Amino acid sequence: MLREKQKVKMIYGMREKQFRRFFEIASRQKGVTGDNLLSCLERRLDNVLYRLKMTMTRSQARQVIVHGHVLVDGKRVKSPSYLVNIGDEISLSSQALSKESFLDSVIKKRLGIAIKVPEWLELQKKDYKGIVLRDPARDDIKDEIEEHLIVELYSK
Repeated sequence: MLREKQKVKMIYGMREKQFRRFFEIASRQKGVTGDNLLSCLERRLDNVLYRLKMTMTRSQARQVIVHGHVLVDGKRVKSPSYLVNIGDEISLSSQALSKESFLDSVIKKRLGIAIKVPEWLELQKKDYKGIVLRDPARDDIKDEIEEHLIVELYSK
């Protein structure tokens, strides 16, 4: 149980306090707590940026966000744990797009790789932006995660 929680924390690059906060958010929502938890973790802005192939890693996504290079619906967001909603448009700031070295070494390189963007997101390659089409479902998460063990651990 603990090992599964540690694995998920490593995947999403979170510390305990933040992970517990997301668990509490998930447990207050209607439905299965484990599925809600994974949905919340997937909807974090740093993860969405990574899933949209705009960064190589989630930690790089966090850095880009903290430096103020990401816009959600045209507004600068500096919090990697920001939860995106259906219909949100995620894009890079003009400042980030003006950095040719960043565009070439990270974004264009990753966009060229045949990694599939999840079905709950829509990528617009030309404009370097993405749109959240729907909330992620359990089927959209390909990682081998046994979320019921995490729920069991926190239920004690």
